[in-house]
Amino acid sequence: MGSAVAVSLAAAVLTGSVLLVGCQRGASVGGGSVAPSPARPGCPSAQARAAAAVAQAEQTAPAAPGPADGPRAAAGKDVIYVAQTMTNPGVAGAAKGVQEAARAIGWNLRVIDGQGTPTGIQAAFDQAVGLRPAGIVIGGFDPDLTSTQVARAAANHIPLVGWHAVGSPGPSRHPALFTNVTTRVEDVAKASADWITAHSHGHAGVVVFTDASIPFAETKSTLIAKELATCPGVRVLTEENIPIPDSSSRTPLEVASLLSRFPDAWTHSVAINDVYFSDAAPALRAARRKGGGAPFNIGAGDGDPSAFQRINSRQFQAATVPEPFAQQGWQILDELNRAFAGAPASGYVAPVHIATAANSQGATTWDPPGYRTAYRRIWGR
Repeated sequence: MGSAVAVSLAAAVLTGSVLLVGCQRGASVGGGSVAPSPARPGCPSAQARAAAAVAQAEQTAPAAPGPADGPRAAAGKDVIYVAQTMTNPGVAGAAKGVQEAARAIGWNLRVIDGQGTPTGIQAAFDQAVGLRPAGIVIGGFDPDLTSTQVARAAANHIPLVGWHAVGSPGPSRHPALFTNVTTRVEDVAKASADWITAHSHGHAGVVVFTDASIPFAETKSTLIAKELATCPGVRVLTEENIPIPDSSSRTPLEVASLLSRFPDAWTHSVAINDVYFSDAAPALRAARRKGGGAPFNIGAGDGDPSAFQRINSRQFQAATVPEPFAQQGWQILDELNRAFAGAPASGYVAPVHIATAANSQGATTWDPPGYRTAYRRIWGR
């Protein structure tokens, strides 16, 4: 997940009592592993709404693969993608999409790696501005870290398009971005919570994994908890605040503790990033939990290849709400093309998708159909 600016939101008050899920087993919702099936639903209305939303999000073809129209392709543009770090699967996945789109539109693209540190990102952005490209992509970092470089780009009339650069999709005045490409955090949070409500038939004990040091992530986990609270039969057992850089060392220990504290009540988990389930797997395996059994885990963010591998092999992750990295890469170049033409931003936001073993068909990324053809048609390429 890329860095994002703070979005303030009051924490939701969660109600409802702890409901232990029995051992009765039944058909799963949403193509995940077998879920507990209680004798009666815990929230019939909320469960029905959640099931309908999940069915919509699991579709493999979105209603609109991109904007309906736009300006023809400008010729011979030089563009630079400044990456937060190319070791971040999301940043690298978006960069790959931009590279593919650049070949299609006929532009020159250069990727400069910020190496994941403030100093490295600032140096990479300095280099990018100094090269005087037609446009610059902010790949997965907070522009406030590079306010000097953002101001220099503005002074040189270089449009900036962000990928996960701020908390919301669309144009931004502060910081000054022509637009920001990302899914809506509200949609991602709701989709992951809906999946739990539907998959558990309205009876679940949930652990939420988050990183409170990242305002965007903390907002996402707050929204998830708020949506889960719409079903009285779904209870958040605890929220585990583990900084993503510490996940590999802390998550296994926390998971072992959670298994001791909630041996039967813990039925589902949701995390603001799939990485937590990679790090949870050893502890779950050591406790002799089955890879396709409880706790059933869903990632509310990214959907990197390793997450798809865990889902497809049913190894301690049942679902993810992935970003369409390649599609977003094509959108980034289309937005720059609009900036060059003096047109407004497209306003397009990719709809959320829920990936499971049933609908991913062995894929290791979410790549919705149709957008390449749509953008080529717009560009005349």
